[in-house]
Amino acid sequence: MSISEDEDLPQLSSETFAGLQEFYKEQEDREKRLELLASETINGDVTIHENWQLSQFWYDDRTIEALVDVAIKAAGSNGNIALVSCPSLYRKLKEKADPNCDITLFEYDKRFAMYGKDFIMYDYKFPLAIPRDKSSYYDIVLADPPFLSEECLTKTAVTIKFLTKRKILLCTGAIMADLVRRLLDLKKSSFEPKHANNLANEFWCYTNFNIDDVL
Repeated sequence: MSISEDEDLPQLSSETFAGLQEFYKEQEDREKRLELLASETINGDVTIHENWQLSQFWYDDRTIEALVDVAIKAAGSNGNIALVSCPSLYRKLKEKADPNCDITLFEYDKRFAMYGKDFIMYDYKFPLAIPRDKSSYYDIVLADPPFLSEECLTKTAVTIKFLTKRKILLCTGAIMADLVRRLLDLKKSSFEPKHANNLANEFWCYTNFNIDDVL
């Protein structure tokens, strides 16, 4: 007895067929979300929420505005600005800075790779694992080490000194003041940064230049 070609083909059960349909639908939805994300990224509308497991605490709006204004004035219209572990400043800085200003975010969180060439993967544990051409490249470096520890600040300071031409603005806990002075010779400014979600630790802003006339 002959068997038709259709009968030779394996037949899918209704459960398997339904599973495949669900898989393809999820894949299609995922592709649509990626397309939407790409579109929103171009328009600067994506909001990335802080991840406390990465010790991320975003600044409040007043702090963002103030630090961005300081950075723009310090760098100048055609200047270069580095953000080290302070990604919540990027969008406002990109919005307000001159288009000729080169802004680079050095950040461990790969979600911020959506910023394209402005993003450089950075792990403070490897402070010099960054492009060699960035040495003494930035008119100002703004940094906010993710942890209030001597190890984290010491290694981040190595990165800061490698990147900056001269100007440094560092936000970290008040308890780190002595180490900040010894490592980077920075002084506490009159401006105290605040966070959208209040932190128990007192936070200070340290600089090696006067920012009072900007704030």
